[in-house]
Amino acid sequence: MKIVSAIKRVPDEIQLRLQTRFPEAAFIFCHGMGEAKYYLEEADVFITYGEDLDREKIQSAKKLKWIMVLSAGMDRMPFDEIAKRDILVTNVRGIHAQPMAEYAISMLLQVSRQSKTLFQQEQKAEWSRRPVMNEISGRTMILLGTGAIQQEVARLAKAFKMKTIGVSKSGKKKPHFDQNFPVQQLELVLPLADFVVAALPSTSGTRYLLEEKHFKEMPKRSIFLNMGRGDLVASEVILHAVRQKEIAHAVLDVFEQEPLPEDHPFWREENVTVTPHLSGISPHYVPRGFDLFEKNLSVFISGEGELRNIIDPKRGY
Repeated sequence: MKIVSAIKRVPDEIQLRLQTRFPEAAFIFCHGMGEAKYYLEEADVFITYGEDLDREKIQSAKKLKWIMVLSAGMDRMPFDEIAKRDILVTNVRGIHAQPMAEYAISMLLQVSRQSKTLFQQEQKAEWSRRPVMNEISGRTMILLGTGAIQQEVARLAKAFKMKTIGVSKSGKKKPHFDQNFPVQQLELVLPLADFVVAALPSTSGTRYLLEEKHFKEMPKRSIFLNMGRGDLVASEVILHAVRQKEIAHAVLDVFEQEPLPEDHPFWREENVTVTPHLSGISPHYVPRGFDLFEKNLSVFISGEGELRNIIDPKRGY
């Protein structure tokens, strides 16, 4: 069995651990897809971030049985070709939970405590106590999506005694949420929001799910934060909501176009905070991803146990 990895800079200790534990497998660790594509024809298992895996590469990988995607979002994957070949796909859903939850809470704190204004004052050596300080404790948070990431956001929110309301496709009860609702009832719960935190994948059911009417339902004091995918809502809709003061602030880590163009109005909007799609970045990301791969590889080889995070190619998640 040949296992090819396109993940750059896999630590030596991880490579050695895998090679020692699975001597029956031949591992080829490459420095990106530019190198890995030359080994795809031989690969039984392929480890990738997914975004550079196209139809032609799948067709060239004649022996491929399993794709391990070291990412949670798989918007660019050629799932039609993958489904034709009945190739197993798994991902690392859940390993982003800790850094993304910390990002969400930290950004809500920054906005509530006027960090942007305070930084500007510091740069000008201006002593002013006029910025209005707010608390996040005891507020109500609406979470769009109730998977592993949002469960961790909700868990941390509980440390601030927040009420947590989850909205998902099914509306099923999940840990750390006070209430759960199906997406059909989104407009019912939005008027309760102090914070709306979105961490949804890009699927046919989520693309441009949020429209102007949804922002009109949010209280004027509310903060909207999106760290899922940029096509959840059109940029113009967010700009309109902020400029018309339908919401107090928008924190955006994901965008319809990335990188965000230098001339995009988001950069200059006072009540918009832009971060460059880094909410999930952590020095522990690759080790956590390979820990999950190692567990799945043991199941894949032995046939005993259950594989984690199997992806349905027809749904893309």
